Amino acid sequence: MSGVSEKAPEAAPESEGELFEAPEHAPPPVVVPRWVQLVLLPISILALWAVAKAAGKVLVIFIVATVIALILNPAVSFIQRRGLPRGPAVLTVYLAFFLTLTVIGVLLANPISNQVASFARDVPHLVKQANKTLAELQSSLNRDGLHVHFIAQGETALQTLGDKIVKGSSSIVSFGGGLLTEVVEAGFDVLLVFVLSVYMLLYGQRIGRLVRRHMPPGDGTPADDYPTLVQNAVSRYVGGQLLFSVIMGATATLALYVFGLLGIFPDGKRFAVVFGVFYGVMELIPYIGPIVGALPAVLVALFTDPISALWVGLLFVGLQQLEGHVVAPQIFGHTLRINPLLVIFTLLLGLQVEGFVGALIALPILAILRETAVYLNRHVTFESWHGGSRRGLL
Repeated sequence: MSGVSEKAPEAAPESEGELFEAPEHAPPPVVVPRWVQLVLLPISILALWAVAKAAGKVLVIFIVATVIALILNPAVSFIQRRGLPRGPAVLTVYLAFFLTLTVIGVLLANPISNQVASFARDVPHLVKQANKTLAELQSSLNRDGLHVHFIAQGETALQTLGDKIVKGSSSIVSFGGGLLTEVVEAGFDVLLVFVLSVYMLLYGQRIGRLVRRHMPPGDGTPADDYPTLVQNAVSRYVGGQLLFSVIMGATATLALYVFGLLGIFPDGKRFAVVFGVFYGVMELIPYIGPIVGALPAVLVALFTDPISALWVGLLFVGLQQLEGHVVAPQIFGHTLRINPLLVIFTLLLGLQVEGFVGALIALPILAILRETAVYLNRHVTFESWHGGSRRGLL
């Protein structure tokens, strides 16, 4: 940091096995002179804002890659400490990651595929039941003098919908072309994120040393090392998010199965696992994930019986209340260490700025910013405008 009154210590040791060298005493805080506060800091903030606005999507890709690298770096460091060079350690972690996903998919594939196949076999019955419900509703309205034609002679409302889709095939083809373009662009972005995260992991130690040289010096221990604090913050968020998803998915599975046993939602006994897994995965998407996760179960219940759909809808509303008032505060309160109101604001801001991707990376960014503010508050002092120094930033 230019213009400061304290000189940064020498860089951390170059050896891969030794990350910290504890000094005899904690270094004095860095003093930010008045001219830096008045001129350099405002200009730096405006410059960063301009660069971020110009970078746009590129910046988002780099942030996502950075978050992924921070998540996987502890595993890479663990393997590296066992004697494997960093390059093969990165390769091993990625292979283990994809292998883990494959094993999880294989373990879940059998029960999910059985339930999906069962659901596919029941589709004709569900459509027939839906048409029967529409016919009963039309008859009831006709008796009341409301002549609404849900069902015409020789065709049903669902068949009419199918005809409309066929007639609008040109629009569908146009939409499909646009969708294909979006898929190709998304695939390129995912590949770029993957490549960048690999490079960040390969050069992780160099990046860490570079960050240490440009941040105020800590006391040389892991508890006061800025890169380590940032990495731990992201890891705590990921662990909390995964635990949260598993708890909500398992709760939804159990609740739907109980509904099936009680006869409230008969298909709950057969489809509880697939609905619960989908709901748990959707919980990884902040803000709208729980709503999307509830849709399949509610729609299947709606095909079967509107009253069942009402009860299933109330079930998921109850789960979302449990999630928002009990599960989420308990988990993220211990992981992020951030006020829940600030968490909600950050999620909404991320969703507004970058959509779903913004909502996904909003909380990891917030966790990093929190650790940055705490670290700087501990090691930076502003030179007072009335003589002396004012300790900390906050």
